[in-house]
Amino acid sequence: MPFPVDRERLLSWWDGKVRSLLLDLAVALLFGAGLIVEADSPWAVCVILVAGLGLLVRRRFPGAAVIPAVAVVASGLSPLPASIALYTFARRHGPGRSLWFVCSVTIAAEVAAEMVQQQAWHGFPMLLGIAVKSVFYGAPAMLGLWLHQRQVLLSVAHERIERAERERALLAERAVVEERRRIARELHDVIAHRASVMSLQAGALTMHARDKTTADTAEVIRDNSAKALTELRGMLRVLRDGPSGHDGDLVEVPTVRDIAELVRDSVEAGSTVRLTMPEELPETSGTTGRAAYRVVQEALTNAARHAPDAAVRVDVEAGDDLVITVANDPGRKAGTTAGSGYGLLGMRERVALAGGSLQAGPSDDGGYRVAAVLPLRAANPG
Repeated sequence: MPFPVDRERLLSWWDGKVRSLLLDLAVALLFGAGLIVEADSPWAVCVILVAGLGLLVRRRFPGAAVIPAVAVVASGLSPLPASIALYTFARRHGPGRSLWFVCSVTIAAEVAAEMVQQQAWHGFPMLLGIAVKSVFYGAPAMLGLWLHQRQVLLSVAHERIERAERERALLAERAVVEERRRIARELHDVIAHRASVMSLQAGALTMHARDKTTADTAEVIRDNSAKALTELRGMLRVLRDGPSGHDGDLVEVPTVRDIAELVRDSVEAGSTVRLTMPEELPETSGTTGRAAYRVVQEALTNAARHAPDAAVRVDVEAGDDLVITVANDPGRKAGTTAGSGYGLLGMRERVALAGGSLQAGPSDDGGYRVAAVLPLRAANPG
């Protein structure tokens, strides 16, 4: 059963701390009980009770604690409530005209009560005693003022640390942006140029090929080179400008439906690939569609590299989740192209980003199998 009273709001008068409430309650009860014993009139008892209440709420209302405490001193009772109230006022308000006024009135009341108790004037020794008493009575104000200034300095130091952290984060972000732009320039100068030359040469070969097989192969190379350039330009724009969190920022973002075209390109390139995919596919998020496409793309690339003569099966199933399975038969000869070793890692990262899971490894028949389970809607990050 929840506590009916808002604890934080209730303790806001005591800085949100139970120990501060207990301390103020103990101070108010101890001084109140001790002074009531010395009281000799109903008026004095009332003043003491009000002073005790003022000590209880002194953190929230420092001025309300000073007035009854001064009245206690004027009644000839203990000056301790006035000293506590003066300390609290200085601690809460800091230096200012209000502190000077409260300090002057409180010290004057304490010194006057001290003089009233003297039965005769003793000249210079009494003046010296008044001066010493004034300094003694002003000590709580000095202590409260010192603690107030210390709190201000700590707050300023914390603010400077936070500002330095923000500036450092901004500088780091700026460095990342500059590095991203540098990488984009390098990719454009190296990869984009080579891919453009390859596409042009493939186009020229298509036009001047002496047989249809060579022309078709050259056309496949040209078409894939053009698609690679299109995707590369989209990636370069992201590297230059940074991701904005929208799938539409990329050029021609691949989807699950584009898997059919991907398989068709592989077949035209000479691979044996069989696709099983429902005619009607459910709507998926951009992250899920892109992850499914890249999983199939990387799996077909690995199959062509490591088992170029093996038949490949691509199965796309849509139910509660999107299930992508790419499996190849054992090849009769090993591929000749060495991979970078980061293909599977990239697939796992893409699938994990979409909130799915990936399994990859040799199959029972000696081939290789990649299976990805993706949610139809990507999980919200963070």
